[in-house]
Amino acid sequence: MAAPPPATGSPETLTGVTCNQAEGADKLLCLIQDPYSGTFHANAFWASLGTSVLLMFLLTLAFSLMRPRNNIVYAPKVKYADEKHSPPKLGKGMFEWVGPVSKAKEGMLVEKTGLDAAIFLRFTRMLRNMFLTLSIVGIIVLLPANVIGSDKSAIKPYLKGGQSFFVTMTPQYPDPQKSGSLWVHVAAVWVIDLVVAFFLWRNYGAVVKLRRQYFDSPEYLQNLHSRTLMVTDIPPADRTDEGILRLADQVEHTAALPRASIGRNVKELPDMIEEHDQAVRELESVLAKYLKNPDSLPTKRPTMRASKKYRANNGAQDVDAIDYLTGRIRELEIEITHVRESIDKRNAMPFGFASYERIEDAHTVAFAARKKHPQGTTIRLAPRPNDLIWKNLPLSKKQRSWRRFWNNFWVAILTVVWIAPNALIAIFLSNLSNLAAIWPGFRSNFQNNHKTWAAVQGIASPALTSLIYLILPIIFRRMSIRGGDTTKTSRERHVATKLYAFFVFNNLIIFSVFSVIYGFVAAVVKNRETEDAWHAVLAGQFFYRLLSALSQTSYFWVIWLLQRQLGAAADLAQMINLVWVWFCRTFMAPTPRQEIEWTAPPPFDYAVYYNYFLFYATVALCFSTLQPLVLPITALYFALDYWLKKYLLLYVLITKTESGGQHWRFLFNRLIFAVCLSNIVMGLVIRGASGGWFKVYFMIPPSFLMLGVKYYCAKAFDGQLKYYTKATLKDPENLAEPGRKVRKNDRIQSRFGHPALYKPLMTPMVHAKARHVLSEIYRGRLDNSDTVSTTGYSDIAMDSMSKSYPGKSARFAPPAQKEMFEVVPETRLDFEHFMNRAEFADALGGNGELYGRPDDLISERSSTPRSFLGHHGSGSGNSSRASSPGARSDRSISAHRRVGSGSQSPGPRHNVHPAYRDDPAAHNGDIGQRERGRGMYNMSNESENRLLNGAQPLGHSTPDEDVGREAYGLDRWRTGGSGYVGLPAREEEGITGYDYYRARR
Repeated sequence: MAAPPPATGSPETLTGVTCNQAEGADKLLCLIQDPYSGTFHANAFWASLGTSVLLMFLLTLAFSLMRPRNNIVYAPKVKYADEKHSPPKLGKGMFEWVGPVSKAKEGMLVEKTGLDAAIFLRFTRMLRNMFLTLSIVGIIVLLPANVIGSDKSAIKPYLKGGQSFFVTMTPQYPDPQKSGSLWVHVAAVWVIDLVVAFFLWRNYGAVVKLRRQYFDSPEYLQNLHSRTLMVTDIPPADRTDEGILRLADQVEHTAALPRASIGRNVKELPDMIEEHDQAVRELESVLAKYLKNPDSLPTKRPTMRASKKYRANNGAQDVDAIDYLTGRIRELEIEITHVRESIDKRNAMPFGFASYERIEDAHTVAFAARKKHPQGTTIRLAPRPNDLIWKNLPLSKKQRSWRRFWNNFWVAILTVVWIAPNALIAIFLSNLSNLAAIWPGFRSNFQNNHKTWAAVQGIASPALTSLIYLILPIIFRRMSIRGGDTTKTSRERHVATKLYAFFVFNNLIIFSVFSVIYGFVAAVVKNRETEDAWHAVLAGQFFYRLLSALSQTSYFWVIWLLQRQLGAAADLAQMINLVWVWFCRTFMAPTPRQEIEWTAPPPFDYAVYYNYFLFYATVALCFSTLQPLVLPITALYFALDYWLKKYLLLYVLITKTESGGQHWRFLFNRLIFAVCLSNIVMGLVIRGASGGWFKVYFMIPPSFLMLGVKYYCAKAFDGQLKYYTKATLKDPENLAEPGRKVRKNDRIQSRFGHPALYKPLMTPMVHAKARHVLSEIYRGRLDNSDTVSTTGYSDIAMDSMSKSYPGKSARFAPPAQKEMFEVVPETRLDFEHFMNRAEFADALGGNGELYGRPDDLISERSSTPRSFLGHHGSGSGNSSRASSPGARSDRSISAHRRVGSGSQSPGPRHNVHPAYRDDPAAHNGDIGQRERGRGMYNMSNESENRLLNGAQPLGHSTPDEDVGREAYGLDRWRTGGSGYVGLPAREEEGITGYDYYRARR
């Protein structure tokens, strides 16, 4: 069947009125029929190409000029990173950044930037190479086939507009006499699928190799999470340390006994800390504005409306903002301290952790637990401590499934509902003349102020669209947290998945076929008046309408992909950050905390950029045979962006939460989906070009080929990708040797703890220039003792003891410790002085590995992770709260180390597992005897006194040996009885009161 000629008249609405004559409601129907028609201008290709290349060159030149003079913005990692992670030094020359970036190989990238960043760059490089290869197929094979197969008579109307070149590059008007050229498209689909499959398979193997190297790296081997399991959905009967041991034992027997830790109910503590931090930031903002010019204070003090939660005490009228916020901060600090001290050890939660001495044991149990769920639990490898979303860990399977269902439901509703606003933005905001055509009241104003509205039109549409796409990831992140995600890595993966689905559905499918569906329905309704329903559907020519719409849309995608080059250059120049910081410092009153945060390396948003890259690749694959120009343009984008992102990840951006390369499977699966979607599009195109169903049938097997590639890669690589080992080598002779040497840093004897139990509280920061007026504007005392009466929490009327000066009342502590505020001099408004502080490191420092201080690093000296020692913020800045209420002091840490270094005398108990030997510190006068007197897993002491951050006892070694010795015997610790040796079957009663904890302090 010959293709219909191009439409020469004006289209009609459902009412039969031509669009040229339509007004009012009929005009609106015409605009809705093809809402995106205003974006299809083939003549704009060369203008877009020139503009994008010119602006990209100018932005790159501006970056090269500003970089040597702005290292804080363009190379912060050179200043802040430790020696191991610091990138190569850059010279002061204009283009001296090119050499170090070009010489940076993948091995160095893994060391300097982390595995997540290295895999992101590998994925970008894979897309670049893949589309360069496909560009050869598109330019040499597909482009000539489209030109040869076009009906020359059908494209004559486009000759006057100079658009014939772009029209002939598409199969929009196929020549019925040359239908054999469509077989080239069928073959091209096979070639494209094979090329994509090859690159995916090859890079899957490379990623597995990177993961194996990561498993063998010192960073992984020395981290606590590498040998720790996370157990969730624990039934009430097993919510003890011993219960976790039983559950792990049901999955797989291991040579060594793990150290277990059941989760505890922290009550409302996280919400209280979040409210405290928010109040601190609000107070800092109020003070920054009020003290902007401290020598000339405003006559009126700042006021605010108290939150609804506390209006019963303050009334509905405005209150003094400084007094109100300082009062709330002090009250919250007292409440937080009380809750931390009154955590009930018997109130166990349905999750816990088990740490092994060897990585092999932990991974063997995790691999065996994939399809095993003892007592309905789920056992898997634990993430990094800073990767956990703690508030979702107590959720049951039913709660998590129900939340996930509603989360996906609302995402689907949002995706569908966005169709209407998206179309309205394209109809009216992108072209205000359309709004003037249907709105007589606006028409005269538009005509009289044409230049003004033209400027509004040029700014409003991209600004609104960018704002929406900036907010969308935030919405999806909050929805994913409410959906029950237990780790930030899984949250980011789900955010990227939802963003990709949203973009593909709205910005690709609906954008491309909206006019097809509307036009087809209009044609069927019109033909239904003279024909029966089936013939009316056939007369609607759906497949040809689809071919025509996709061919016309391909012009837009070519221009759109060209403009992406500009976004890549803008990322390199950090234009948005520079403009925003300049605006805030010029027209606003930033707080010291904000100025410190501006100097920190910003985190890289993997979810957003992975979504962008996947979407670009999906568009290019779907339009590869329709418009072969998209292939080299996409290859050019990835080639440039790989270079620019390589610099940013080396010198500017950090990974906030390192997942160890766990995003790869998500990327692999989405590319498989993109190829299958492009096969469907190509099949519909062939059918619309009158190629018949026979050719379409030949295009079905490639999709099954891609699914086969997915199945093969999952079977061949996934096990190596996720697990260090699948089985532990058990050597009975080695276990029987009493004096077997064990490296000290292999003794994993520490616990995961909720950060709300030990996280230091924020201190309000004030500029040093306002120090002399603090006593004037703050009506209370500038100390921590005269806060709110604590008689509600104590039965003894005594002053609080100074945390930094034991034995002295906080009221009589030295002046430096009595300040309510932290005064920050101008010379210290730099992230360098505060990057060890928890409040900055959590949001801006990742897990601290970039700065040489991973949170869960097991030091060879103490075998204790840093995050549980209460060191957050103790060594930087001049904070008035050097340690948080409830955190350990250096004195207790040193005592802990002395206990762990005790010696073990030889004796007949050498075949007893070290976990159940008595600690000699319990029988002498050591400072730690009260905490450790009953053995390693004694519930009455372990869960009460070292709940926050106490490590398990260290392995025993003789003083004259540098290498510790541990004895193992052939007698298994599993006795076959009702319990485990040395472990109480149930927890003791009556030790949960507040006075009990006070006596223990």
